[in-house]
Amino acid sequence: MARPLVPDELWEVVQPLLPRPRARPGKRGRPPVDDRACLTGIVFVLRSGIPWEMLPQEMGCGSGMTCWRRLRYWQGRGVWKKLLHALLQRVGQEEGIDWEHCCVDSQSFRAVFGGSSPAKTPPIGPKKARNATCSLMARARRWPCASPRPTATSRWRR
Repeated sequence: MARPLVPDELWEVVQPLLPRPRARPGKRGRPPVDDRACLTGIVFVLRSGIPWEMLPQEMGCGSGMTCWRRLRYWQGRGVWKKLLHALLQRVGQEEGIDWEHCCVDSQSFRAVFGGSSPAKTPPIGPKKARNATCSLMARARRWPCASPRPTATSRWRR
């Protein structure tokens, strides 16, 4: 038998982090899909790489659009960030991570002027010179059909 995509141990960590379902006044429409079923559909799509629309209905996860909406809703509520911290804390308590050998990613430091000084980015001021392309194009005739017909006093004689 295949392993479940969301094992019971993982579900015990995830379930308290999920927001409570919104109240539906009058209980209209279809009942919402269970959170564990949605999480199973999300994990299946992300692991297999299939499009959301091709999520098999036989899995009982609802439609792919339902799982995608739930993923987006949970992302907005910060569930994935909380889940990452909870799992890291759990692994750290079991001494699975040696925190003494961890390093900070360089992206966490400002990289303006080398990142060592708290200097501000210089403001971008107006350009002193005109752009050569724009100034030449303003004087040039672009299309022969769009230009006015030459007159006898015009300097454009044929």
